[in-house]
Amino acid sequence: MEKFVIHGGKPLHGEVTISGAKNAAVAIVAATILCDEPCVLENVPEISDITICMKILSSMGAKVKLEKRNVVSFDTRGITKPEVPYELARSMRASTYFLGTLLGRFHDALVAMPGGCDLGDRPIDQHLKAFASLGAKHELKNGQVHCYADELIGSQIYFDLNTVGGTINAIMASVKAKGMTIIENAAKEPHIVDLANFLNSMGADIRGAGTDVIKIRGVSYLKGITYGIIPDQIEAGTYMVAAAATKGDVIIKNVIPKHLESITAKLRKVGVTVIENDESVQVKVEGPLLKTSLKTMPHPGFPTDMQPQFSTMLTLAEGTSIITDDIFDNRFKYVSELRRMGADISVDGTVAVIQGKGSLQGAPVVATDLRAGAALIIAGLAAHGTTEVENIHFVERGYECIDKKLQGLGADIKRVIVPEIDHVRMSG
Repeated sequence: MEKFVIHGGKPLHGEVTISGAKNAAVAIVAATILCDEPCVLENVPEISDITICMKILSSMGAKVKLEKRNVVSFDTRGITKPEVPYELARSMRASTYFLGTLLGRFHDALVAMPGGCDLGDRPIDQHLKAFASLGAKHELKNGQVHCYADELIGSQIYFDLNTVGGTINAIMASVKAKGMTIIENAAKEPHIVDLANFLNSMGADIRGAGTDVIKIRGVSYLKGITYGIIPDQIEAGTYMVAAAATKGDVIIKNVIPKHLESITAKLRKVGVTVIENDESVQVKVEGPLLKTSLKTMPHPGFPTDMQPQFSTMLTLAEGTSIITDDIFDNRFKYVSELRRMGADISVDGTVAVIQGKGSLQGAPVVATDLRAGAALIIAGLAAHGTTEVENIHFVERGYECIDKKLQGLGADIKRVIVPEIDHVRMSG
């Protein structure tokens, strides 16, 4: 067991380079199953979710090779059995993407119900609805979803609600279906556009990604390519907020500023200076942080994946801030940990009221999910005294070398191995 030990109160200064996008990479790595030739991915983040994706592919017979850091080659032609190993599938949410890719290639897929962070009930009914529209049937037995079809026929798919995962799965299952598929009420996140660009580069015919109507004309063959994954907007946003919370001055490199617009707008509203360049942003704070109201929304709105980090920063602002986040049921689980550090936050359902106190105190805390872990690290960086963050395996699901990157900005953070006997601590 490992934890981060942070001695806070030091403003972050310097430059940090953002890695490839987790949410794009997990989809694109799964989508290599659809490629009829070997392909190479660049800017692949070194995070545990991607390690699991590559283990899944290898276990099914694919050849996966690390060519050099962040560059991986994939040859999935050796896959013969369209079944994801049970324990690997259960360890992360994005394992559902193998349903779409295996169904798209083999017209057959067997994948365990997914795991990952505990963010409440995140059903895959919309995914299955999309598959059914293409002619697939499904059954659930022994904790596994089995999807199958004699053939996939292009069709009209309408989502009852905004679903990023459902949109991605619908795209992947439709790419080689016969005829035209039209996806309505599609999600518009940047990683959906990146997936479509990857598939189109191989010869797919996908139009409208990034809008709420996506049209896909099925093709029979996808050629091998070399493709670079987009930078991670949530990792970038996390460092932007970390710079603001510590009242530092940080240049965040390898970003697409347009993807950060909702985060940038909110940071400016609370008194943070954000200077945009072609492929970088500079974040600095020269005055007090101000209160605000915030509601998470599907892209292009403010992302739920940035809410815990932003809320943590607002505990350091002046006045009362109100946060509304109804995307996931358990998104405010981290609040009880922030209270250990002196935060004054009350939660009623999907609304949190933050009474800004201007400071936090170091304390032992436990990450409850990926973004909560990032939020607690930000809290530790800004707090007076020492903060110990446990359950850092959550953080490593989505942040490449976060301790080393923060050290490069002057943070006093180190990774410590905790003997199992010392890991138990009282809760309450």
